[in-house]
Amino acid sequence: MPLSIQNLSKRYANGVQALDNVSLTIAPGMFGLLGPNGAGKSTLMRTLATLQEADSGAASMDGLDLLKDKDGVRRILGYLPQEFGVYPKVTAAEMLDHFARLKGISNSKARKETVDALLERVNLAKVRKQKLGGFSGGMRQRFGIAQALIGNPRLIIVDEPTAGLDPEERVRFHNLLADIGREVIVILSTHIVDDVSDLCPSFAVISKGKVLLAGEPQAQVARLRGKIWRRVIAREKRDEVAGLPVISTRLQSGATVVRAYSDTALEGFEGVEPDLEDAYFSAVAGHLQ
Repeated sequence: MPLSIQNLSKRYANGVQALDNVSLTIAPGMFGLLGPNGAGKSTLMRTLATLQEADSGAASMDGLDLLKDKDGVRRILGYLPQEFGVYPKVTAAEMLDHFARLKGISNSKARKETVDALLERVNLAKVRKQKLGGFSGGMRQRFGIAQALIGNPRLIIVDEPTAGLDPEERVRFHNLLADIGREVIVILSTHIVDDVSDLCPSFAVISKGKVLLAGEPQAQVARLRGKIWRRVIAREKRDEVAGLPVISTRLQSGATVVRAYSDTALEGFEGVEPDLEDAYFSAVAGHLQ
């Protein structure tokens, strides 16, 4: 059954509108939530994870009210926050055993079986007796997923999970998430477009608390064909593109690569095949809805 989010809003005491009538329908599988820092992604994740209250709106899954039945949500939820702390002097097996107790697995044999299976799944079985303080960033993230999987959750939320990981660990973590996403709803909140492009059959772009774009990545990219234009300019000539519908600029080999959105050709630009990053930047710039 899908997760239904309807008109969810949240304004903080300082006046920031973190969520502004957010509505999404999320089917089982991997779902990417893209947005710049401060877009409202973490606020949405924390609200769904019962860690803070919404001002208005609704969220439900399998008949469960995610905003009102907090105990019910915690029984079906696995959550890996952006900042996942560990006790550095405790081993991986000991910490997972502790989390399993908190999840209500009181039988010692059942806990051991659960811990062993999870460590094996996230490829940490060989370091089960190693203290968490000695884990690399990628190992900590995989341990975080292991604790999120305790109790066979039906909804898993991961917030910026690949930030700071080296390429090898990032690929390993991607494979793990893809495996998990075959069975349950996994919401991947990130500002890294490639993570969504590689993993998610559906996604949404959120900025300033509003959903700007939602759907299938390839379908959204297809909408941009014939509308994305590229030009390479010297760094000192950036003023030549001032006033044009530029969606992104990138330094490459000492020059500036400019990409722009336009329904018609732009002088000095060449047409290029769009990608998901173009869809993201176009949506944030207000060109796609």
